[in-house]
Amino acid sequence: MDIKANLEAVKKSFVNPSCQLIAVSKTKPIEDLKAAYAAGIRDFGENKVQEIQAKQPEMPTDTRWHMIGHLQSNKVKYIAPYVHLIHGVDSFKLLKEINKQGKKINRVIPVLLQMHIAEEESKFGFDQTELEEMLNSEEFAQLTHVQIKGLMGMATFTENSDQIRKEFRGLKTLFEELKKRDLPPFVHLEDLSMGMSGDYQIAQEEGSTMVRIGSAIFGARNYSQGRTEKKYSH
Repeated sequence: MDIKANLEAVKKSFVNPSCQLIAVSKTKPIEDLKAAYAAGIRDFGENKVQEIQAKQPEMPTDTRWHMIGHLQSNKVKYIAPYVHLIHGVDSFKLLKEINKQGKKINRVIPVLLQMHIAEEESKFGFDQTELEEMLNSEEFAQLTHVQIKGLMGMATFTENSDQIRKEFRGLKTLFEELKKRDLPPFVHLEDLSMGMSGDYQIAQEEGSTMVRIGSAIFGARNYSQGRTEKKYSH
């Protein structure tokens, strides 16, 4: 497998060349990450804290680590000092914990708010009501050590491209609406993280600024958990 050639093919297929590519390296050996790094990749996405912890010392210091999976509150402290961006902030509880850990080390931690846009219960994320309740709360306005840089969403796993497009378009609409609102200064909406190996072109057509691609670069992953986890592959 030629990771460099795969990367070139993926980039050539981009609908929006300025869209940022996050190479999803979860479950992949460090040799694959180094090959992608040598081919110019600096942004790597992992979905488990333990994996970031194991790989981070093995990679060059200018590697940017993206936490793209569901993050448990009790694991935030382990990646708080160096994580470049946390994509999956799916609850106010988690956001407050990130703020708490950032305060401890005097670091403002960049995050994205994950919205639940899919017609599946298995994906995490805020719904519209939960988002509004958080944004309108006094507690939210008092956060000091997080920077909310945008939104993230995962579309339904389906062959129906119209449905995928509708879900991405809805997230883009919300993104633009929020940008017009009078929100605290730590909310600086720049990034819209949507699109994976199977739907990144649709996502780019609908306004994605950041796509998370793994299997198209590194090849398919071997999951012992079976189809349930595999179907949400990046």
